[in-house]
Amino acid sequence: MQRFLFFLLICFLSSAFSPAAYTWVAIGDSITYLNDHQEQTGNRVTKGYLTLVTEELPGIKYINQGHNGWTAGGIANKIEDLGLVKADVYSVFLGTNDWWQGRPIGTLADYRNNTGNNTFYGSYRIIIDKIRSLNPKAPILLMTPMQRVDFVYINNYKNNAYGSYKDKNGQSLAAFAEAIKAVGKHEKLPVVDLYNKSGMTLKNLVKFKRLKDPATGAYKNYPYPQFIHIPFNPETDEYPYPPEAIDMTYDGLHPSDKGYAIISRMVAGVMKKELKLKKAKAQ
Repeated sequence: MQRFLFFLLICFLSSAFSPAAYTWVAIGDSITYLNDHQEQTGNRVTKGYLTLVTEELPGIKYINQGHNGWTAGGIANKIEDLGLVKADVYSVFLGTNDWWQGRPIGTLADYRNNTGNNTFYGSYRIIIDKIRSLNPKAPILLMTPMQRVDFVYINNYKNNAYGSYKDKNGQSLAAFAEAIKAVGKHEKLPVVDLYNKSGMTLKNLVKFKRLKDPATGAYKNYPYPQFIHIPFNPETDEYPYPPEAIDMTYDGLHPSDKGYAIISRMVAGVMKKELKLKKAKAQ
């Protein structure tokens, strides 16, 4: 009997002092999606930022709402069909596909006036309004896109794109990051500024890009920015990012384990602070 009572006491104490369970809904594109689909990285990624954050903050469980290739406009358009649920904290990590697809950024007035899903700012208003309808008290973390160099999809070389070293449709990726920061400032939401403050830059996203020397036809390892003017033929050329080219990304766009570790540290730091504030307000 004494042993049974002792067991019950241990169970009670364990539950009483275990970390509070928080649910985190992470809305994003492929960088979020790949957390649970490492096979689509050629198994070059071990753990994504969602897993790493929940290891750093074990009282949190995540729901992955990353959608491969989607823009903020795509998320906003399907916002009622995604199965978003009430949670304790949300994050929104979008923008890189909006830039590549040439979506207009718009202005902060589009956000303030809720002008619809025709601009990047308008998309963010739809997304944030939906989150607040689910839980108006939940912290919302906004994450800017990372910088990117030439992307080549490891499973389909024809799926490729140039990096953020030049504009797309007359817009810079940096401008999309600034739009997210402007929304954060307007709404007093924390912003994880991966574009400017992560240390992931054009120079360290990959160690090199392996391409054919136009003069000799022999493969050569070109560091940034030398490779940006060297042609890549997806029909005939080898994959330009062998494992030894991996640095902050494994393909010029998507984070490697090294890159995901940086993202997770930044997200975990902000999330921990926001959840402490949430808990303090509730007491």
